Formats: sequence, C-alpha cells, structure tokens
Amino acid sequence: MESGSGLDPSKSKGSGSGEGKFGAFLKRVEPFLPRKELNPVELRSWAKKTGFVSDYSGETSTKLGETESSAFDLPKGRDHQTDRASSRQTDLDPILGRSRRSDIGSDPESKPGSIEEERGSNRNEAAETPLENEGGKISRDLENGCYYPGGGEGEGGGWPKPIVMKYGLRDDPPSYGPLIYYGLQHYLSLAGSLIFIPLVIVPAMDGSDKDTAAVISTMLLVTGITTILHCYFGTRLPLVQGSSFVYLAPALVVINSEEFRNLTEHKFREIMRELQGAIIVGSLFQCILGSTGLMSLLLRFINPVVVAPTVAAVGLAFFSYGFPQAGTCVEISIPVIVMLLICTLYLRGVSIFGHRIFRIYAVPLSALIVWTYALFLTVGGAYDYKGCNADIPSSNILINECKKHAYTMKHCRTDASNAWTTSPWLRIPYPFQWGFPYFHMRTCIVMIFVSLVASVDSVGTYHATSMLVNAKRPTRGVVSRGVALEGFCSLLAGIWGSGTGSTTLTENIHTINITKVANRRALAIGALFLIFLSFVGKLGAILASIPQALAASVLCFIWALTVALGLSNLRYTQTASFRNITIVGVSLFLGLSIPAYFQQYQPLSTLILPSYYLSFGAASSGPFQTGIIQLDFAMNAVMSLNMVVTFLLAFVLDNTVPGSKEERGVYVWSRAEDMEMDPAMQADYSLPRRVSQFFGCRCCD
Repeated sequence: MESGSGLDPSKSKGSGSGEGKFGAFLKRVEPFLPRKELNPVELRSWAKKTGFVSDYSGETSTKLGETESSAFDLPKGRDHQTDRASSRQTDLDPILGRSRRSDIGSDPESKPGSIEEERGSNRNEAAETPLENEGGKISRDLENGCYYPGGGEGEGGGWPKPIVMKYGLRDDPPSYGPLIYYGLQHYLSLAGSLIFIPLVIVPAMDGSDKDTAAVISTMLLVTGITTILHCYFGTRLPLVQGSSFVYLAPALVVINSEEFRNLTEHKFREIMRELQGAIIVGSLFQCILGSTGLMSLLLRFINPVVVAPTVAAVGLAFFSYGFPQAGTCVEISIPVIVMLLICTLYLRGVSIFGHRIFRIYAVPLSALIVWTYALFLTVGGAYDYKGCNADIPSSNILINECKKHAYTMKHCRTDASNAWTTSPWLRIPYPFQWGFPYFHMRTCIVMIFVSLVASVDSVGTYHATSMLVNAKRPTRGVVSRGVALEGFCSLLAGIWGSGTGSTTLTENIHTINITKVANRRALAIGALFLIFLSFVGKLGAILASIPQALAASVLCFIWALTVALGLSNLRYTQTASFRNITIVGVSLFLGLSIPAYFQQYQPLSTLILPSYYLSFGAASSGPFQTGIIQLDFAMNAVMSLNMVVTFLLAFVLDNTVPGSKEERGVYVWSRAEDMEMDPAMQADYSLPRRVSQFFGCRCCD
C-alpha cells in the first residue's frame, strides 16, 4: 500500500480509525473455514463473492502476485509487495497435480482459528489469513484429483519431489531406436506377470508341455492386441493389458472343482472351454458396466479405502500357493527370491551406462541367472538318481526306488519339459483353438463377480497412473470407456482361450515409476513385437521349460508387490484415521478368514489335491447348500475368493460409515466441461477424431 492509504492502519490519522477500517474490510472478506462436508459449488461461489483468485495454473505471474498481495497483505508497503510477488513462486507437484507457493504453509503449527491471535500479536507482519492457505488449497485439490490430507507434505514437512518423466504421454523420442528400446523395456519389466500365469494353470489342468507353450504364445498375442486397443481407444494411458492375477484365483477354483478333477480324458481342453465360456460372459457384463454409464455411477462409491484392501487381497489370495509350490525345490527358489530382493532393494541405485539395470530388469535378470544355475545343477548330476529315468520323470512313479525322487526331478530339472521337441517353429494362435466354449451358470456367475473386482482394480490403477505421468485426472466418462474396453479385451481373451481374462496390470504403476517412460507410442511398438513373437512357437517352448519352482518363486515376489501397490492407495487418505484403519483391517482379515471357513468343507479333497491347491477346491463342497447345484457351486466359489469378500466388505463399510471426504481421501475426477476447454487434456484422453465422430461426443469425455 502507498503511504497515506486509508486502509493502512499504521499510516492513518488515528489508530482506532485505522483499526476500524481494517476490521471493516476483514468483515467483508471473511475466511472460508471448510466444514466436514465440502461442496465444490460452495467453494466457487465463495471465491466469486470474495474476489479470490486461484493460482492453480502453476504459472508464476507478477501481476497476479501483486493483485493478491494488495488484497490480503494490507499492512505492507508497495516495496514489500514487489519482493513478495517475486518470491511467491508456484511449485507445481506433477505427482499430486497441485501447486503450492513457497511462502504459504511454512508453519506446520498454523491453524485456521489462529488468525485473531496473529492479528492481535503483530500488526506489522503480513496477516496471512487461512482464506488462501485453506480455501485456495482445497479448491485446487478439488480441481486436481483428490483430497490429500495434511497438505501432501513429504518428509520433514517438505513438498514431495516431483517425478520427472523421460518421455510423457505425447513426448515422442527423436527416432525409432529409443521407441523400440523403451517399448521392449516396459514389457521385459512385466515379464513375470505376462508369462508365468500359464505355468500355473496349465499343469493344474493336466495339460502337456506343448499345451503350456501354446497358451504362452496365445497370451503374448492377446496382450499385444489388447494393449494397442487400450492405448488408442481406452483411457489412452500407458497401461499394458494382460492376463491378470485377478482372474487366476477363480480359474484355479474352476480347475480344482470336483467335476473336473475326476476327468481322465481331454481334461485340459474341457476345462479350458469351460473357462472360455465363463470369461466371455463376465467380459460382456464388464462391457455393459462401462458402456451404459453404470460405471460412472459406481465411481462415486469407489475410493482408496475400497481399492487398497481389494488389490491387496488379490496378492494375498496366493499365500497358500506361493512358497509351498516354490519349496519343492528350495535350492532354486531361495536364490531367486534373494536375487530379486538384492536387485530391487540393495542395487536399485546402481546405474550402468545411465540405466538402472538391476531395478528395471530385476525379474528377468534374476530368473535368467538362477535358471542358468539350475541348468548347471541338472547337467552336473544333482538330480540324477540311480535307476531313475532323467528324460521322463513322470514315468519314475512306477518304480519304487524313484517314487520319492520323481517330484523333485519334475520341479527342479531344467530338461524335464519336452516342449522344445514337441512345439513347432511357427504357430499362429487362432480363435476357439481349444473348441467351442461351454456356458454354465455356475462359472459365469463367478466370473461376473470377478470382472467387477477387476474393474475396481483398474479404477485405482487409472487414478494412480494419471498422477504418476503428470496428467490431469481422467473424467468419469474416460474411466467408463476404459472399463468397457477392458471388457472387450477380456472377450478377446475368452475367444482365443488364454485361460484368464485380460485387464490392466496393477504392476504398470511400478514399471512406469522405475522406467520413467510413459509414452503411448513406445508401448504400442512393444506390443507389435509381442504379436510377432507370439507366432514363434519355439519361443513359447523355451518359456514353458522354466522349472515350476522357479516360476513360483518369482510369483511370490510379484504377489507381494501387488499387495504393497494395493495398500499404497491409502496414501490419499488420512492413514491415522481410526475409521480407515478399522475398515481396511476388518476387510482384509475377514477377506482371508471367511474364505478359509468355506475352504474347510472338503474332506475328500485333502486326499486328492496337493496342499497348495486345497484353498481353491471349495466350490463343490462348501457350506452353502440349497439343493440348486448351479447356485451352490457359484456361491461357494465366490465366498471362497479372498478378493471378492474383501471388496464387498470394504465397499459396504466405506460407504456406510460416516467420514469426511478428506478423511476418506475420495477420488475426484475431472469434469467433462474441463476437458472441453483444455486442449492438453483432450490430447491426453480424447479418442482419435474419426473414432469420436463415429461413436459420438459422449465417448470422448
């Protein structure tokens, strides 16, 4: 303010007059004190009434700084204003998508109610009212994606460091060389999730090594096709679509049901056709959920407190399978787990030629090293037993001397698989290659529930990825479009017969975080390579030759990572809230305990199934018995799935237990009108022009 200004109490004729005018001004501009139930409309109307100007754009403007300073820093002179305007830099956090000025919020002890105390204690200091500190911050939070309790401050009260991407969504490298490299890098870092699921389900279906190689090739083909579709017609975020662990547990439930465990002929094809039919029906439900707008309504009830335990339960569902299967050959499994921990934790900061090889390629590098070690053990005679046939371990069961060694030879030897000799060099996976699918109500109901859980999993991944790649949150319409396309991708997986549905891999978040590459084009080029490699039958044969103990060890690490990624969604909430702690804890505990109750009703299964399959055999003999066989099977199967029970509990509790939006950390998605006025947002999420014209504008927002 200039000297002699009537609003400057220090320069007025009388102190009482100055204080009166200053108080009158403050009465006109009252600070907005947020209530528990915040309404964005109220915030906007309050800003319009008081003349508040948001600096959300993240641009440093001297004029804007001067305007705000003249409105709120009344006791200061013009000289101080100029210094303040130049120092009020706006730091844009690309992760959280919010801005914070360096001179605001520096005092962690400041509270909304302390303005009167500050005004009375020191008239000569800037009266930094909570109007801007609280109202402006929450307003920007509402616009940018979520409430972030505590101001989102990092360690020591500082603002979290932004993650700088090498290449963003639309930042294309200068040549095709880096595009190819980064595309292949993304898929190599996800190798464990992409190729190890067939190594679990095909042996469980009594499929041959040739069948395992064929399913791996099919999975590579479906992953390539669906990823390209999602990059250009889904949410358009850089997310790999593939066989998800969400579908693995229900697949094992169907495989180990009483109807199929007693089959002796064509067991693999019969089970695969059953899975195909169930996946197709579940995918159609997901398509309807996304395309009709029902998903947009459901998004109002899906928040981090629901997503976190649900995704965590996906990984915890395999705790009874993981190390019991890996422990069949501890001389291989333990080195794999140790190598993975060394690469991801102890060597994560080591850079070779500018690339953090150990962190990015932890899974393929560890698997390759230990696989080579297992080869030396096999060649060196570690698994040669007197009188036992090394070429066909399964035949050794007939020999009394070899019965105790046959299991070890099957799981540890690197030459136990005959996939290389039986698989062709060229094989093109084709639709309905295992036969026409079976459609039964019991398995279709199970997959409908699973597709709902897969959609919830994807919602959390969409939100986290958009924040990670420094983009604005997608609109509800974009999220619904992504869910609908995921349903179509699962439909393709069911038609081709990959054994599981296709959905967004949760591990994408970890991959983008470590590679710092979020380029759609690179992902699409990598997907083209996957499609080409799926035609090479011998490649599937090589991957099918991985010892089962090694595959189970890698999966132990990936499942643990899935649990951690799921629980990381709680960072958007008030983690110290007793409400949130209780909901997550009860959901996870009962999500494990209730299925255990259903799984104990299988007295005959303990004599037939291996111990690591017992938890997936409750569908045929659970406690839910109404006399309707189809319904009994479906309900016993659904209630034996940890992720489904956890989701239902968390969904009901989070949406019925009172709690503020800040406490719950609710997801706030962008509005359709914001997208229409933001060219950058349109470039990130809008469909290609011709496609949007064909489907209509509603598909674009």
